[in-house]
Order: sequence, then C-alpha cells, then structure tokens
Amino acid sequence: MDSIIAIYIPVFALLFVFLSVNVIRTRRREKVGLGSGGNVAVERAMRVHANFSEYVPITLLILLILEQSGGNSLLLHALFVVLLAGRVIHAWGVSQQKENFTFRVSGMILTLTVIMTASIAIAILRLAQLAYPVPF
Repeated sequence: MDSIIAIYIPVFALLFVFLSVNVIRTRRREKVGLGSGGNVAVERAMRVHANFSEYVPITLLILLILEQSGGNSLLLHALFVVLLAGRVIHAWGVSQQKENFTFRVSGMILTLTVIMTASIAIAILRLAQLAYPVPF
C-alpha cells in the first residue's frame, strides 16, 4: 500500500524550513537577536512560523491516523491540499505589515476544517469497524 502522507510531509517540511529561514533573515535585517525586540516585522515572521508549528504537526498526525484507519484516498489528498492552501494563505496574510484579515481568517478556517473533517472521518471509520468487525 502506498503512503499518501509520504507525498505531503516533505512539502510541509520544506514550508517549515522556508518559514524558519524567513525568521532568521528578518532577525538579521532588523538586527534583533532574541525575541521580537518590539519589531513588528520580526514579530510577524515569528508568529507565522509559530502558528505553523502549532497547527501543522497535530493536523498531520490526525491525517496519518485517518490514512492508517483506511480513509478514502481522494478525501486524504483533498484534505492535504486544503491544509497546504490554508497554511500558505495564513502565512501570507499574517506576514503582511498592512494585514488583510481575510487571508488570516481564511487560512485558519481551512486549517480547522481539515482538523474537524479528518477527526469526524476517523470517528466514523472506527465506529463502523466496531459495528462491523472484520473476522480474521
């Protein structure tokens, strides 16, 4: 069986590295060694990276569990694409000095939709497996 998550993990890992490098680059440009130093550009870069770090690992874990539970491959691909779109949209929105909240809110809605959809799908699959166990 091919792993769907193995296709997407490297993409999210590269995005994480990109966001990390952006924090480093912004710190150097703004001459801030620790914390944000009250600098709005550094704080925004840090929050984009931190928000990614807060939401993506748990979401990937949930998607892994969905895949391991026998989740539909089309649903899984769709959820990964929606998660990626949500994270890129959110990162773009928060990183802007003159922030348009539409990007931030849209990115979070997409991310939370993936978490909720995958969680509900896992619950449905597990309940179905309890109701109709496969004999060995």
